[in-house]
Amino acid sequence: MTDQERDEAHFAEIDVAMLYIELGLGLGPSGRPRLKGTGAEPHLVEALERSQAQLSDTARQLRQGTFFAVPSAQATL
Repeated sequence: MTDQERDEAHFAEIDVAMLYIELGLGLGPSGRPRLKGTGAEPHLVEALERSQAQLSDTARQLRQGTFFAVPSAQATL
C-alpha cells in the first residue's frame, strides 16, 4: 500500500465518523420541536439541546484536528 493509499484509507475513516456526527446534528433540530410540542419535560429538551451543542463542538474539533491540522512530517524543518 502506498503512502497516498494509506492516507486515503485513514481519511475515509474520518469521513465515516463525520457522517455519523452530521447525521446526529441533522436529527436534533427536528426532535426539539417534537419534544416541546408533545409536552416533554424541560430537562429532556435541555438534554437534547446540550447534546446538539456537544455534537457541533465534536464536529468542529474533528475537522480542526484532521483536515486543517499540519501533518507531523511538515511540522519539522
